[in-house]
Amino acid sequence: MGSFVKESIITCPECGHKELEKMPTDNCQWFYECKSCGVIIKPKPGDCCVFCSYGSVDCPSIQLKKDN
Repeated sequence: MGSFVKESIITCPECGHKELEKMPTDNCQWFYECKSCGVIIKPKPGDCCVFCSYGSVDCPSIQLKKDN
């Protein structure tokens, strides 16, 4: 069936740069490199991935866990 992809705007906590990224819904992305300042962004403690911490949409993996 393949993975479904959503778009999410990631906001860098260091420089505030916003970037539209594709978000795979079959796995989590554990880090992200800001295209503006080059800092490596990791999820906040307790979050599944960078999309949960700094993205504009909730992580589907977390949504699936909540539904179960």
